[in-house]
Amino acid sequence: MRFEILGPARALGEDGEPVALGGPRVRGLLTLLALDAGRVVGAERLTAALYGPQPPEGVANALQAQVSRLRRALGKDRVEFHPAGYRLAADPQDVDAHRFERLAGDGRLALGAGDPRRAASLLREALALWRGAPLSDTPHAEAAAAGLEELRLAAVEDRVQADLELGAHRELVAELRRLTAAHPLRERMRAQLMRALYGSGRQAEALTAYADARRILDEELGVEPGAELAAAHLAVLRADPSLAATVAAVSRQGLRAQLTSFVGRAEELRQVGVQLEAARLVTLIGPGGAGKTRLAMEAAERATGDVCVVQLAPVTDPADVPKAVLAALDIRDTRLSGHDRPAVDPTARLLAALADRALLLVLDNCEHLVAAAAELTDLLLASCPALRVLATSREALGITGESLLPVAPLRLPPPDAANPLDYPAVRLFADRAAAVRQPVDETNLAQVAGICRALDGLPLAIELAAARLRTMSVGDVAARLDDRFRLLARGSRTALPRHQTLRAVVAWSWDLLDEREQRMARRLTVFVGGATPESAERVCGLPEEVLFSLAEKSLVEAVDGRYWMMETIRAFCAEKLAESGETEVVREAHADCYLALAVEADGHMRKAEQLEWLARLDEESDNVAAAVRWAAETGRQELGLRILAYSAYYWWMRGHRGTSASLADGLIADMGSTPPEGLEEEYAMCVLVAAWGRQPGDELRARLGKLRHLMPVAYLPTRLESLTMMLPMFTGPPDDYEGVQKLVAHYSGSLSPWSRALMHCGFAFMLQIIGRGDEARAEFERALAAFRALGERWGATLALSGLGELAYEQGDYAASRDLADQGLRTSRELGAKADMAECQCLRADSVARLGDLDGARADYLRAAEMARRIGSGDTMARAHVGLGELAMLRGDHDEARALMEQALAECPGDWYSAGEVRARIQAGLTKLGEIVSER
Repeated sequence: MRFEILGPARALGEDGEPVALGGPRVRGLLTLLALDAGRVVGAERLTAALYGPQPPEGVANALQAQVSRLRRALGKDRVEFHPAGYRLAADPQDVDAHRFERLAGDGRLALGAGDPRRAASLLREALALWRGAPLSDTPHAEAAAAGLEELRLAAVEDRVQADLELGAHRELVAELRRLTAAHPLRERMRAQLMRALYGSGRQAEALTAYADARRILDEELGVEPGAELAAAHLAVLRADPSLAATVAAVSRQGLRAQLTSFVGRAEELRQVGVQLEAARLVTLIGPGGAGKTRLAMEAAERATGDVCVVQLAPVTDPADVPKAVLAALDIRDTRLSGHDRPAVDPTARLLAALADRALLLVLDNCEHLVAAAAELTDLLLASCPALRVLATSREALGITGESLLPVAPLRLPPPDAANPLDYPAVRLFADRAAAVRQPVDETNLAQVAGICRALDGLPLAIELAAARLRTMSVGDVAARLDDRFRLLARGSRTALPRHQTLRAVVAWSWDLLDEREQRMARRLTVFVGGATPESAERVCGLPEEVLFSLAEKSLVEAVDGRYWMMETIRAFCAEKLAESGETEVVREAHADCYLALAVEADGHMRKAEQLEWLARLDEESDNVAAAVRWAAETGRQELGLRILAYSAYYWWMRGHRGTSASLADGLIADMGSTPPEGLEEEYAMCVLVAAWGRQPGDELRARLGKLRHLMPVAYLPTRLESLTMMLPMFTGPPDDYEGVQKLVAHYSGSLSPWSRALMHCGFAFMLQIIGRGDEARAEFERALAAFRALGERWGATLALSGLGELAYEQGDYAASRDLADQGLRTSRELGAKADMAECQCLRADSVARLGDLDGARADYLRAAEMARRIGSGDTMARAHVGLGELAMLRGDHDEARALMEQALAECPGDWYSAGEVRARIQAGLTKLGEIVSER
């Protein structure tokens, strides 16, 4: 049961409904008992308050009668009789007057602790308990009623003070005028009225309010204003920045409710919260359109305490940054118009306003004012210990104590992802597509994933693309992405201008660059797959510090020492490169750079440091390919031939057969049948690369035929050492073993250690062919020792493979299996996929002979898959003929024939090294024919 005495007395039952009490004396008795709920109230005190100083005769009986009526109304257990008087059996907090005192006291404590929002909430709750004059049913309890009224007025003043600190100046003026009219001698209310007027920009009226207060105090009491009122008057006269302290605390100003769901940033949002707990300055950095602002708004929404969002995008003058913060905090310049006192410095006003405030200040879009924003942030954080700052920018503020949180594009699905909707970028597109009634489903999911990848996972770009589904299908959007800036040119009308189109997003970043940064940015577009600082400096003609500056401004991304441009930024900067007229010069510099790299790398590829150089070329493979492609497209065949020729050994080891063959095709397509003078070896390598591992067309077959005359069997390359390996694979070994021995002995002094090791392998293959197995094994072992001494893993794999094939040929299948395993380990260390596939085939051949047909089948399947991925037709053919032989052993002749015919179609016909596989296929098909005829 609850009891209310701040107004006409009433009791409320458990259901909240009023209990019928009876007449005014019963209500008065309840009021008196409730004032001291839980404590005994003496009978004399009750009679004096109910009947006055001159009670009637028989007052004791009269009091007893009122107690009886009250007990009937409330229940006899509620009103207890004691020898000293009566007691209301109730918790004091069930009485509104006691609850008011507690809430008002808590509110006052919160105000003193610098938490005006909680204070205002508590005080409003306390004052809402008042329904009228207190103790109105006890006319002789004036002192107690006056005490409660004083508490109420004090609570009103505290609530007004809390509202002042929350910036509600204008809203308070009218209320304070009424309060000061009703209570003209309360100086605190007068001072609050002055502050409310001043904070509303009405300084003259504030001074007039002081004059009125001073006059009334003099007339009524004959006294001067007290210290608080006098201090407020002096502060108004001086336009003291300390007055701003009463308006500094804000609620959640500038924080707009979001109209769309927040997709794909749960982990980043958690990280923002963690960093804001650990650091007072957190800066979200990233490229335009990455979603920094939205992430900051979501983090601010979840932050506890006061938040103020400052939009710096519209600010153009660095000097206006403090004013923008003041405006966001709703702190206005309150000087009188035309007043001759100097203006208060905006920064000083901010320092006074935020000196003791617990506030999260969000500075959004700092990049174009980064120096001014950094300077102000540093000063505010140093002077305001309870302040935290969350900034968004395309580059760091660069001040002590800053915690950086990069905001990367949304995670993208790889091409082979089982369910692209598991990835945030695709989920965002699907969410926004649903809003325009274009569902993403199995029929268009692959296209949606492609759109998201093409747009680099940038949230803004994805949202712009999804918005086009109002008038286009997913397929139409995907087909038009080559002209992405024209396609994505319609965004939200209410967004910032630079967020309304994709071009505007990138143009904003571009315009913030200085002239050298713009030159570097546009020239970087010739790189494919990123650039090292050294290559960027060489190709772009600018020091690497300019590249680092672009990374700091989120135009490029630094990953493991390489610098990348997102495709959207690259497309924009490529337009700028074309406009500058520098395209040809910069692309030529790019091609020259990667020719130099290919030449240098080729000199290390057959030595112990080959792993280091393979890794380096892995990183630059796309750039090398781009240089060859540009040389072919612009008719620079000689330049293209040299780059390709010196890259061939790398491509061979890495198994990049299809890609490199396509580049070679493009290079020789418009080239005559005669190689450029002085580049015969480069031309020969290009033709071999175009043909390796596949069936050549008529034109390429003609070039291969002429190559036999250009580079006869006994030819020893002078520039391209790797051609020593490539030529025999096409032409086959010489027939005259002794003649070759004499020729090699003649040139041995000029051969490199690698070439001499390779010659031992060549001798071994020749000896194997003519049936001199023991001598062949010795040569293979010499080659293996020499390659291992050099640290050359590919050559070691070649020798191990030769030894394994020789052991297999001699019937030592366990030895051939073990040698194949050694070759697999070495080639795996090298990452040479073609050699791994070949060793896997040799292992399958061996374990099949040892009776493990299931193990052999598994090995052949692994080899076929590896060969398929790198486009090695001869190794695919070898794996499939092996599978066909196993099918034949199982009696599945139809599958055996299908596999062998597939192998025959895959096997290149012009390479000597594929001759053995072709012979094996023909033998298998012949045997199948015999089996069928025997049936």
